Amino acid sequence: MRLVDLLPLPSLRVQRIVAFLVVLSQAGISVTGAVVRVTSSGLGCPTWPRCFPGSFTPTRHAAVPFWHQAIEFSNRMLTFAVVLCAALIVLAVLRARRRSEIVTYAWLMPGGTVLQAVIGGITVRTGLLWWTVSIHLLVSMLMVWLSVLLFVKVGEPDDGVPAPRVPAPLRWLTVVSAVALTAVLIAGTFVTGAGPHAGDQSADKPVKRLQIEIVSLVHAHAEMVVAYLALIIGLGFGLAAVGMTRPLRNRLTVLLILVCAQGLVGIVQYFTHVPAALVAVHVGGAAACTAATAALWSAMRTREHLTAGTTRIAHAVQAADPA
Repeated sequence: MRLVDLLPLPSLRVQRIVAFLVVLSQAGISVTGAVVRVTSSGLGCPTWPRCFPGSFTPTRHAAVPFWHQAIEFSNRMLTFAVVLCAALIVLAVLRARRRSEIVTYAWLMPGGTVLQAVIGGITVRTGLLWWTVSIHLLVSMLMVWLSVLLFVKVGEPDDGVPAPRVPAPLRWLTVVSAVALTAVLIAGTFVTGAGPHAGDQSADKPVKRLQIEIVSLVHAHAEMVVAYLALIIGLGFGLAAVGMTRPLRNRLTVLLILVCAQGLVGIVQYFTHVPAALVAVHVGGAAACTAATAALWSAMRTREHLTAGTTRIAHAVQAADPA
């Protein structure tokens, strides 16, 4: 008997709740990481894994204000919440004997958290080099994407037969939009790397910034957002042409609203000289757009039987993608 078999059998509702908490924790730690950055608390705990040499917790130190230590230490402590959620989802799907695909996605959660801890340590030890911070954020967005896919898969029946809801070209167009989103996120980290929020205000050893003129980076970032939005709009017309199910329509609508809101936040940031509070909001918006894109992608396939209301889509799928 496996040790996990001694645990209570989790219902599907419990599994979905835990999977949703995984999504929230992965998105939440990216936002708190942004708070650390904009409050210049990135080196509030200048060593890793300890906060200071000889102490894992904040301690009075003349060179580092205590509130900087508290903010950075709190972000580190949130990692334990992420680890807890990751551990719970692994235990839940193992105990419920879910299909191997779900178990694999579940194990990616603690694996990704360990990877992020290592990247975070490298970021601190290298003095917040801009490219290490960029990698840290991009991996967070990847974890948000994977956690949303895990949440969707947990809700699917293990004995269902995978079936496409839309023709293959539209699924590929969604992949292209995800690639565009990746480019947007990378460009966004470049803007941050060249921007005013270095993550630390140490006068004796200033954080090295990306030496590219920031206005050019901002325009490139904005143009990528426009391309991303155009792809989503085109995808919407394509889905409307074959007949959209309610889940697809709802997820597409949410994604369009989020992208437009994110663009508005970016415009306000530009004309108000990047206030700190809006940086955290923008990072939260990036996580939301990533999650919404992943949710839209996952809705294009199902393990449930197509209902009578989706007959027209089924015919279109069979004609365009018989496999």
